[in-house]
Amino acid sequence: TLRITMWILPISMALPINWPILHMFPSFVANLHNMPAYFTLVLTGSSHDFRAHGPPGTGMRFFVTCNPANIQHIFTTNYPNFPKGAEFAAIFDIMGGSLFTIDGEPAHRMRAKVKGVLNGPRLLDNLASYCVDKVKNSLLPLFAHMVSIETPLDMQEMMLRFMFDLCATSLFGVDPGLLSSDLPPMDVAVALDTVMEVGFFRHVMPTSCWKLMRRLNIGPERKLSTSHTVLRRFVVEMMDRWKTNTCHTGNDHSGVDIMPPFLNDPDYADDELVLAMIISYFLAARDTITATLTWVFYNLSQKPNVVSTIRNELSPIASSKAASSASAMVIFEPEETKSLVYLRAVLYETLRLYPPGPIECKTVATDDIMPSGHKVRSGDTIFISVHSMGRMEDLWGNDCLNYNPERWLSDNGNLR
Repeated sequence: TLRITMWILPISMALPINWPILHMFPSFVANLHNMPAYFTLVLTGSSHDFRAHGPPGTGMRFFVTCNPANIQHIFTTNYPNFPKGAEFAAIFDIMGGSLFTIDGEPAHRMRAKVKGVLNGPRLLDNLASYCVDKVKNSLLPLFAHMVSIETPLDMQEMMLRFMFDLCATSLFGVDPGLLSSDLPPMDVAVALDTVMEVGFFRHVMPTSCWKLMRRLNIGPERKLSTSHTVLRRFVVEMMDRWKTNTCHTGNDHSGVDIMPPFLNDPDYADDELVLAMIISYFLAARDTITATLTWVFYNLSQKPNVVSTIRNELSPIASSKAASSASAMVIFEPEETKSLVYLRAVLYETLRLYPPGPIECKTVATDDIMPSGHKVRSGDTIFISVHSMGRMEDLWGNDCLNYNPERWLSDNGNLR
């Protein structure tokens, strides 16, 4: 309701108020709970770019953009001038030293290492196999059980549990079993959410303010401290179980093997770095896919015509698969669905309206002029609103807010 209401407010009411002394700081804090939608509302009324300032002496200077030319400039044309920066690393301190927080040559080296590990044919095959098994033997039986007892289910929670089990198994060869029928508590998943929530809180607060709160262990910083403890305890427990499995099974690790290439590399001998990399992996894999799958199912629930089109596309494959009974579920293998054009268009349309990383953050290394003509100064923080870029009328047409997978299809039925 809040999201819909904000869209019909007059644009003049949406623009941040420049208060005496505090400047635009109160507007940011008041909209922390819904920042992607708030940025979209403001950017719609300010030609895709706007500046914001915090109180004097705080060094809070923001440039917010969803302008495609500016975004290309930041991420490709002049990429070295827009690092994550030291403050970003301090904000996400529990992931310090991981690919999530580093820049420059160290980031290039670590990215090459991670890509080499994750692109291994054996790993990809085993991940795909485990994913199918998890859907077949855990997720779908749980759905069927919930239906049989006429109990509503939270699709976001189900996807979160599914991805958490998948991430843990791919790292440690250990399945936490969050999809068991008793639905065990998700303390670690909640702790990961807290890391991101408080991280964004730190972004829009003066550095001195959140650091004082951390020193006094009050407010969101107290909640974050508790979450750090939960995450550290979980990683230690999983590593112990992984080492136990290694002793019993040799080098098998359930056929996943993400950890050994790092643990056997002297560049990754530091325990804190291993902790940072594990947490970064959980956030990168779990949050992105969980958010996307949840929004896919949300939109399918609102668009029965889209469901019908997907069923029609799947029908030729389904007809060739023998079901054990008329009421049995039909399970599709990854290779069978790769060529489905409309299904992919559904995914693209979901990513357009609901990107899993709705806001990206960069800093400015040296003074620069953006393609839009805006000047940015060294030390400025840039918020790139990917969420807003997918909702701009001049980019996507007057139906930009409508969920319409057909926009991705050409006249001959191929993907655009």
